[in-house]
Amino acid sequence: MSKMDVTILDRELRVACPEEEKQSLLDAVGYLNKKMHEIRDAGKIVNVERIAIMAALNIAHELLSTKVGRGIDLADLTRRMESMQTAIDQALAEQDTLF
Repeated sequence: MSKMDVTILDRELRVACPEEEKQSLLDAVGYLNKKMHEIRDAGKIVNVERIAIMAALNIAHELLSTKVGRGIDLADLTRRMESMQTAIDQALAEQDTLF
């Protein structure tokens, strides 16, 4: 694990990252930095913390509304997986009470 310095919205940060994921991290930093600059440059929000929160919300919305593969709705898939996990947890809890 190596440490690297990145800049997001004109602020230097040091982050730890496995060497094989360095380019992915740099891509993520670039994307986040772009989103935060767009929000700041729109002029409606000036507080860095609020800019970061709005950027995170925008990116989360993009992620959850993205269709992947052959039209798979990622948000629906996530909800279904959480539902399956709940059902599995309940079934395992019932098994524990049987033994």
